[in-house]
Amino acid sequence: MTDILGYRAKFGVLGPATNTVVEPEFAEMRPVGVTNHYSRIYVENANAISNESFMKGTMVISENTLDAVRHVVPCAPDYLVMGMSAVTFYGGAKGCEEWKKPIEDLSGLKISVGSESIVAALEALGGIQKVAFMSPYYPVANQEVANFLSDYGYESVRDICLQCPSWTAIAEVTNKITRESFYALDGDDVDAIIQVGTNLSAIHLAADMEKELGKPVIAINTATYWHALRTCQIQDRMDGFGRLLKEL
Repeated sequence: MTDILGYRAKFGVLGPATNTVVEPEFAEMRPVGVTNHYSRIYVENANAISNESFMKGTMVISENTLDAVRHVVPCAPDYLVMGMSAVTFYGGAKGCEEWKKPIEDLSGLKISVGSESIVAALEALGGIQKVAFMSPYYPVANQEVANFLSDYGYESVRDICLQCPSWTAIAEVTNKITRESFYALDGDDVDAIIQVGTNLSAIHLAADMEKELGKPVIAINTATYWHALRTCQIQDRMDGFGRLLKEL
C-alpha cells in the first residue's frame, strides 16, 4: 500500500519557524506523486542582528532541529529535506557530516542539506572552479560558506552579505536587490553564481539570470529540492527553475 498522494515519495521538510519562503518554493517544484510535509523548527524572530547574534541565533535553530524531526517522523516520510542552510556550512565538509548524523540516526532517514546540495549541483553542471555567492547572512557566516566550498575545491572569488536585520526580513528582500547582487557578483573571473539563505526567494530569478548572464546561477532552494528528488530517483524535468531541474 502506498500513500494516495505521496505515492512516489513523502518528504519531511525541516525549516525554521520564521521561514516563509521554503514551504511555497518547494511546493512549486513538487512533481505529481511527491508530497512535502513541513515541520517547523522553533526559533524566535531576531532583531538587530550582528555577527555574534547571527551565529547564536542559527545555533538555536540547530539545537531545536531534532524536535522538528520528531514531529515529522510519525507521518512516515521516505526522506528528509533541510530548509535552513547556514548551519549546514559551519565547520566545512566534516562539520556538515557531524551535524547530519544525529538527525539521520534519530529518524532512520537520509537528508538533503543546502551545503552539500550546492556542491552536488556544481559537480553536475561541470566545468566550475571559481564561484561568487550572495546571502542574507553576516560576514562571519559568509566566511563559513567560503570555507565549506573550499573543502570541495571551489574558490570563492567574491561574496555579498545583505545583513538582513531580522529573520523575517530575509523574506522581504526584493527581486530588485537580489538581481543587483547577482550583477555585482558576475564577472569573467567566475564560472557560477550562488545564492544561499533559504528564506531569500530566488528560484525563478536565478533561472532568469542564468539565461541573461550565460552561466549557472544556483538558488539554494532549487539545488536542495533537486538533490532530494534525484537522490530518491525522481528524474522529472521541469521548466522555470534553471538548468538543474530542466536538464540534470
